[in-house]
Amino acid sequence: MIDTHSHLDDEAFRDDLPDVIQRAREAGVEKVFVPAIDLPSSLAIPTLCQQYPGYLYSMVGLHPEEVKADWRDVLGQMKALLPGGNPAADGNQTPLPSGGDGGGSPIAIGEVGLDFYWSREFEEEQLLAFEEQVRWSVETRLPLMIHCRKAQNEMVKILRRYEKDLPGGVFHCFTGNQIEARELLTFDRFVLGIGGVLTFKKSHLPEDLPAAVPLSRIVLETDCPYMAPVPHRGKRNEPAFVALVMQRLADAYAVTPEQVERQTNDNVKRVFGI
Repeated sequence: MIDTHSHLDDEAFRDDLPDVIQRAREAGVEKVFVPAIDLPSSLAIPTLCQQYPGYLYSMVGLHPEEVKADWRDVLGQMKALLPGGNPAADGNQTPLPSGGDGGGSPIAIGEVGLDFYWSREFEEEQLLAFEEQVRWSVETRLPLMIHCRKAQNEMVKILRRYEKDLPGGVFHCFTGNQIEARELLTFDRFVLGIGGVLTFKKSHLPEDLPAAVPLSRIVLETDCPYMAPVPHRGKRNEPAFVALVMQRLADAYAVTPEQVERQTNDNVKRVFGI
């Protein structure tokens, strides 16, 4: 299995990360992707991933909830971390090599997107920052890891401008309905990230996903330490629990867990090249 979205740099893992990694390995998780949310995490995550080469894979990106008035300066410094980035943004930062070797090289632009759930205070800044990072994806050929909450129309409008040139990506933490799923799947090189919400008692995903989304368009994720699947709901999530998501997907699609594992791994390779 591959956990395509795991915040292992979070404080929740400060005291026992080696044990968390060991449990993930024992559960059958062969790769874990670690998205950034701001400049400090974009700087720190590659170092974390270098401690687990070939296992942890880093991203660079500004989360929509972290977009503030200084977003242009922040993105200028972040871009210097990308392959072919502009070192002039900060002379002390060195672009990370490309290649996705699990040793710190960024494999995606993420976690980026739009979030108007709590506030629209920085709505215009979010729209501009997201579009700038979409352009990074086109320029670097790194896929996007997209967070979207209460903003699908605005997100789709921006993505349509670059649709033909985008290398692909993941619509992270998809919890929408069949109509929303079908709209997102019109972006041919993108897949949906499915996590612990699938296992929740009141979730409609076990019915809606098989009706609208082929397994060839799904990747597994945890979004840990958040959104732990049943029976761990309300507790700290971790990569090992992605096995519970895989099992629930297998039940929903009436296939074996091994079939889900093979197909979702193939999907990861198609989108991320690893």
